[in-house]
Amino acid sequence: MTALGKVVRTTAFKLSAMYFVVFSVFAVVFVGWISRETDAILTQQVKDSIEAEIGILADEGLRNGLTGIVAAIEQRSRAPGASLYVITDSDGHVVAGNVTEVPPSLLKLSGLDPVTVPYKRLEADTGRHVAMVQVLPLPNGLRMLVGRDISEIERIRSVVGRAMVLGLGLLICLALLSWFFVSRRVLKRIDSVSATSRQIMAGDLSGRLEVTGTGDEFDRLAQSLNAMLDRIEHLLYGLKDVSDNIAHDLKTPLTRLRTRVEATLAGPERTEPYKAALEATIEESDQLIRTFNALLMIARIEAGSPDGAMGPIDMATIAAEVAELYEPVAEEAEVFLALSLEEPLPMTGSRELISQALANLLDNAIKYVKSGDEREGHGTVGVTARREGDEIVVSVRDNGPGIPAEDRERVLQRFVRLEKSRSQPGSGLGLSLVDAVTKLHHGAISLSDAGPGLIVTLRFPASD
Repeated sequence: MTALGKVVRTTAFKLSAMYFVVFSVFAVVFVGWISRETDAILTQQVKDSIEAEIGILADEGLRNGLTGIVAAIEQRSRAPGASLYVITDSDGHVVAGNVTEVPPSLLKLSGLDPVTVPYKRLEADTGRHVAMVQVLPLPNGLRMLVGRDISEIERIRSVVGRAMVLGLGLLICLALLSWFFVSRRVLKRIDSVSATSRQIMAGDLSGRLEVTGTGDEFDRLAQSLNAMLDRIEHLLYGLKDVSDNIAHDLKTPLTRLRTRVEATLAGPERTEPYKAALEATIEESDQLIRTFNALLMIARIEAGSPDGAMGPIDMATIAAEVAELYEPVAEEAEVFLALSLEEPLPMTGSRELISQALANLLDNAIKYVKSGDEREGHGTVGVTARREGDEIVVSVRDNGPGIPAEDRERVLQRFVRLEKSRSQPGSGLGLSLVDAVTKLHHGAISLSDAGPGLIVTLRFPASD
């Protein structure tokens, strides 16, 4: 009973039952309507035929009297066909015609509309026949019966009735077969989803829903859920990496803070060492705070709840303002800052986040640029912003050491710093923030070789 209840509660069973009821009602109504209309047409044809026969006999009676009617009936009775003719006396005895016996009660129905009655055509006839007849009075107490055999109509009705019963039986069989195959397929996919869910709940985040390749609604649902699971797995592993990186990268500055304080306290009690230790501690604390602020900002951006509202902005204006802000830094580092901006470049986004992303790119480019360029005498950083079709493309290019191709995807992760950059200040969160801001604005980031140096390209959807 438990298994049966499980089957009855399935969507496949309910759909099959609903389809069976709908199609059964439709089939019964449709076949019934056809049967009724066909029966009405055939019945009317029989009535018209009887009326025509009565008209012919009436004309014969007008020309030749009662004798002519009897002679005509005798002649027509011998002709093959479905027509029936009888003349009886006042006692109900057959005088002429091709029917052996007429029920007395039928003779009392003279003058009414045609009626349907059973009859025997011959004495030796053991079969059952049905006819539609019309009874009319004649002179001298005689009665005339004119009718037509409607056994064919009865057979048609019987055939339609059997067809309806067989059709309902076939519908039931098809409904059961469809339920069997549909339920097997649906339950198989649902069992697969349940198994994958249990696998994921057990801690195996690599489990994915089965995609059969048919492109049906289950495949589309599976693809969407798999994409969601990929995202969840990426976020969870990212959280684990962040936790590991925080533990690794923040352990060193915290250890330095503690060691510096201990060394200062262990030394002579003089104001100058204490002051220098406190200043170094504040500087180290500020770096830690900046790291945590960057982490919080990346987390808010990836969660889709960044600071600052989205609205219409001009990328060219923002790029010019950020470049102007970094001109003194570039001059101090003997770096030439070149701008190439198309105006205007309208898009929808957060002015603060876009500015922060461009600032991070410029800060990295100036920090790692190759000093002492042979032609210019100093490093070069180029900022370009242009429109390409429906996209706004922003590029920051430098002639520094660049990033190897195998590390370009990895440097977008949190706390990733290559060996050559370990000597430079930083936390390894700059490009991670740029990547998060770009994805928030439905854009894309790419790193490529500048020969020498690095090109970081951001692509955003443009506004009309």
